[in-house]
Amino acid sequence: MQKTSARLLSLLSLLQARRDWPGALLAERLDISPRTVRRDVDRLRELGYPIVAFKGPDGGYRLDAGTELPPLLFDDEQAVALAVALRIATTTGAGIEEAAARALTTVRQVMPARLRRRIDTFEVTAVERPTARPNPQVDSGVLMTLGAAVHAREVLRFDYARTSPPEAGAGEDEGEGEGEGGQGNGNGNDERRALLLPRRVQPHHIVTWSGRWYLVAWDLDREDWRTFRADRITPRTPTGPRFTPRELPGGVDVSAFVAGRFHGSDNSTDWPCRGEVILDLPAADVSRYSRDGLVEELGPHRCRLLLGSWSWPGLAATIGGFDADIEVVGPAELRDAFAHLARRYAEAATNTPTTPHPTRTGERPDPAGSEVGPGSEAPGSEAGSGQDAGHRRLG
Repeated sequence: MQKTSARLLSLLSLLQARRDWPGALLAERLDISPRTVRRDVDRLRELGYPIVAFKGPDGGYRLDAGTELPPLLFDDEQAVALAVALRIATTTGAGIEEAAARALTTVRQVMPARLRRRIDTFEVTAVERPTARPNPQVDSGVLMTLGAAVHAREVLRFDYARTSPPEAGAGEDEGEGEGEGGQGNGNGNDERRALLLPRRVQPHHIVTWSGRWYLVAWDLDREDWRTFRADRITPRTPTGPRFTPRELPGGVDVSAFVAGRFHGSDNSTDWPCRGEVILDLPAADVSRYSRDGLVEELGPHRCRLLLGSWSWPGLAATIGGFDADIEVVGPAELRDAFAHLARRYAEAATNTPTTPHPTRTGERPDPAGSEVGPGSEAPGSEAGSGQDAGHRRLG
């Protein structure tokens, strides 16, 4: 028979492995008597573990949720997985970096020497992709509030921040935060109120995409699905009444729905515009920058490329970035887009500008029906791919 301390650890490990354990099965697994099981359970209770007994033909024990977090028992693989997860927590954008670092220190201190050595050899440096607008951090308290409302299925009220003040006389603009027209009187509070839009939604899912956090919800005032950036949400209290969850459009799951929104489609994860060309470049060179495109080798210096984008001009511009001779296989819309860009580029090469036109730098289109606003970098437009969502405004 094991010593008492080892037996208690074995019992605790079993109780953590499943919800309910019949007493007779625990006694059999530990090779002890039912009476010894009862004594060991009492010892664990004295140490702060909330173990409850349940009655019935297979009466036994259950490790219940307590008001305080008692000492936990992890096997080697679980301990390493926990440490790795805490190391990469700085890349989540959830505002938990400091707490994750403290938790990692605590976990490391109680690890056996053999595990500490494994963890210490795993060093991770979080490197963010260079952008004009880095991904904003989200307050972990906001994420917890959103998660609680999703779990409880309660109507959520919040203020949603614009990225810029509304222009005078402007109506609602879906792509820029959906604000009312008119301006304030110049007072700072009026300007702040103009930048905050009250919303009332049925929250369904919290998702993370390309380093940012989003709330997928049914907007009760606009009667449509919306995707809100969590870093622009300021929750209001209290929450509203409970609601019955709705089915996402097309009956798809949340991952397919969000992917479709960021590809410019409601019910498809594919790009709205997809074309096929032949490039005078090696397939190995093209595949490094084609992201989700399909590349087929046709020869040492020739390949077929099937690629998608927000728009036909955007797709043509992306393919043109490969700087090689192009043969358009189809469809006709892609051929027309090349002709359209050729005329535009030819005019740009011959025209001499007299007065520079003001532009809004860094603005990118929003996913259909989303609330991400200008300045948001659309997923799928990383540097190196040439697939810039901004091309959707061409034409």
